[in-house]
Amino acid sequence: MPFLTSSEIVEREPFPGYKGRFIHGLQMTIADWTIAEGARLPEHSHPHEQIVHVLDGTFELTVGTETRVLQPGTAAVIPPGTRHGGRALSACRLIDVFHPVREDYR
Repeated sequence: MPFLTSSEIVEREPFPGYKGRFIHGLQMTIADWTIAEGARLPEHSHPHEQIVHVLDGTFELTVGTETRVLQPGTAAVIPPGTRHGGRALSACRLIDVFHPVREDYR
């Protein structure tokens, strides 16, 4: 199916305070997140390359040993296998892109 609308994608909450809609291609996954203020993402790693792009709000992200506060229009590139975690300093909207596909988000 080449075209989708948000209403066709079931919203899921894989972590407390992180509601997402996931679009899967053959080799990548896009996650459109709505994140509650104060919601934490525990430090973790995965074999996927990840790009985080903040659309709205303020999000504190730690990648490896470096922590930054991301605001709308900022992004981070997380290499595969790198430990990372974060928390929403305000209500946020983020887009994550993963390569390869996140089978655990299907």
